[in-house]
Amino acid sequence: MSSINNALISSLLSDTDSLSALLDELPIGVAIMGSEGKLLMVNKTYETLTGLMRERAEGFKCLHALRCDYCFKGCPVMKGWDNSTCHKSDATIINRSREKVHVRLTVAPLMNGGNGIRGIIETVTPGLGPIADHSTGDVFGFGELVGRSPQVRKLFSMTPAIAQTDSPVLITGETGTGKDMLAEEIHNASDRVDGPFIKINCGALPEKLLESEFFGHAKNALPGSDHAKPGRLRMAHGGTLYITEIGDLPMPIQTKLLAYMDDHMVYPIGSTKGMRTDVRIMAATQHDLERLARRNQFRRDLLYRLNVIRLHLPPLRERGDDISLLQDHFLKTFQMRFNKSLDGFSRNAEKLLESYAYPGNVRELRNLIEYAVSFCDGKVIRMRHLPGYILGGAGLPQPLAVAPQAPPQPDARGNTRSTPPERWEDVQRTMILDALVKAGGKKQEAAKILGWGRSTLWRKMKRFGIE
Repeated sequence: MSSINNALISSLLSDTDSLSALLDELPIGVAIMGSEGKLLMVNKTYETLTGLMRERAEGFKCLHALRCDYCFKGCPVMKGWDNSTCHKSDATIINRSREKVHVRLTVAPLMNGGNGIRGIIETVTPGLGPIADHSTGDVFGFGELVGRSPQVRKLFSMTPAIAQTDSPVLITGETGTGKDMLAEEIHNASDRVDGPFIKINCGALPEKLLESEFFGHAKNALPGSDHAKPGRLRMAHGGTLYITEIGDLPMPIQTKLLAYMDDHMVYPIGSTKGMRTDVRIMAATQHDLERLARRNQFRRDLLYRLNVIRLHLPPLRERGDDISLLQDHFLKTFQMRFNKSLDGFSRNAEKLLESYAYPGNVRELRNLIEYAVSFCDGKVIRMRHLPGYILGGAGLPQPLAVAPQAPPQPDARGNTRSTPPERWEDVQRTMILDALVKAGGKKQEAAKILGWGRSTLWRKMKRFGIE
């Protein structure tokens, strides 16, 4: 091709309108992204497939636009590029009708003059397979949340639409069901994704500090406050404030939060000057707020204000086959993290994991699998690789229940044989992992269980390579 034609083509492609018109003529979906995976341009077919209009596409992360299972199966946009070659894969996406459809996906880097990546081009070819039948139990996902039980499928089908609104969201559910993760995924799927996601835990802070944490304070407004503090409502401007354990919020601060939700004005402690902020409020609780309101422990008007959109995460024991699905999901996660290759679970280990009640819900299951993968010394996770305390759980099948251990019997010479002693390092490692599992991964609580200081626990975790 002559240099004149090259120059002509280059001038056509450098014009955004001409490039957009060219891409619209293609029968496949095309997205052009920056090197970090944020969309710069999509064509008409991409709009039709995903339901994402091009006017809103710029800056949207590919992960949230396409909602594709390949994102978590080695997509170079997510895990980084090992080389500059094009990646092709059969995958499924959630289309504009929120149905799962099969596509052929290609992802290729756009190189600059050197070896750097200046952008990414992605193509989506639809119609390579039948439309998934939801009744067959296909896996649904929303970011890091996965499941296929009817309750979870209904929840996942609602959340993308909820993400596009600015209404307050109240997430309820037992501890460990994934409330924090759901809130963060809603934020990530919303137009506020480029803004901050600020979290505040009402149960973790004393009442005297909570008001300052929410609304900030002026200089010298509080004893020892030699400088002004903005507060988390101002820090969350343009994004989302996620309030966990809102049932523990003291009454005076409930009143002040209600006033903020009415006018979006923040008045720091010690100041009469208000500042307007643009913040979406999401809150979560494991308590029954209606019951607290009946007992006058929670403001009913604040409950109504928060309860515009309510999402309830069911406990893991009510999610049926999701337990085995999440086992496999976490197994893959920790195999990659610990650089191990495992074939799966033994039949008894699977039966034990299916039978356990999981009072700590998904968080506890995740910690159990992390423990098992960490301790597994073969190719298959067996019962001995699981924490011993789950064998004492109620409702286990009889063959798996722990039989009372008979005391060691003396031999013919009257000597008692005992098992060989374990190394102290192994005992400490087991103690730490047991405590972390019981504490749901919270290091502060694990240190209390062990009777150690925080620094002692962290030093030993580092020594034993526990993350």
